[in-house]
Amino acid sequence: MRVFLAVARAESLSGAGKSLKLDPATVGRRIQRLEEGLGATLFAKSQQGYALSPEGERLLTRAEQAEQAISMGTEETRGTPGQLSGSIRIGAPDGCANFLLPQVCAQICDRHPGLEVQVVAQPRVVNLSRREADMAVVVSPPDTGRLTVQKISDYKLHLAAAQEYLESHGPIKDLAALKDRRLVGYIPDMIFDKELDYLSATGSEHVELASNSVSVQLNFLRHGAGVGIVHDFALPFAPGLRKILTESFSLTRSFYLIRHSDDRKVERLNRFAAELSEGIKREVTRLEGMG
Repeated sequence: MRVFLAVARAESLSGAGKSLKLDPATVGRRIQRLEEGLGATLFAKSQQGYALSPEGERLLTRAEQAEQAISMGTEETRGTPGQLSGSIRIGAPDGCANFLLPQVCAQICDRHPGLEVQVVAQPRVVNLSRREADMAVVVSPPDTGRLTVQKISDYKLHLAAAQEYLESHGPIKDLAALKDRRLVGYIPDMIFDKELDYLSATGSEHVELASNSVSVQLNFLRHGAGVGIVHDFALPFAPGLRKILTESFSLTRSFYLIRHSDDRKVERLNRFAAELSEGIKREVTRLEGMG
């Protein structure tokens, strides 16, 4: 079942082999033996990879339930009452992963010394169905898939530039003046979520300095490279930046926590999700208050 789950999530023998630390040929033989033992074809094999057959889809649900039951039993046996333990992986967009999750997750681990937390900063939406992570923070709630969605917190963004940039290039009096300034933002064709298309709200169409990472964008701005849109919760990490046009321009976005619907019965993940959500909400409030 462990091999079956790995192939179902990776959709290839080589991908499953990497996660299992087995060579692809061994993975293939085990899948073949499983199919022979069940008398069913679990995957449609092609040059594109391994796609679950209808029989495989039915088995996947039961295999994931068995995986969760074993995980819960192991945690209950090993764990200290009241303490979380084991490994939990979180997917998150770059801004959240860099400026919120480090301190939030460190505090959770201080309360639960046996816990291991992995943060995957993704320039795309994490695929929970393929178990790329146990849960994910996103900026748009998904409307498809077997997922549960919980709103965590709103957050704000403003135009900002380095103080030295404003002193050397002069003040910016209105949004129309942005057309004459060098703009910093996302690479347009790499914006994976419409909620991240910040600069379009200013009416600007061209970005001279671009990155798919908000951390890189922040560093562009810190070095006086131009004007960009910054999370308010990131401003305390760049004290040389100044918000501009605050009365005429601001954005509000939201963070959501998404989880696989089958994980609702896993108390360990429920408790972690509650602590994570509360921690992010509290940290957003604290950091925005400093900005």
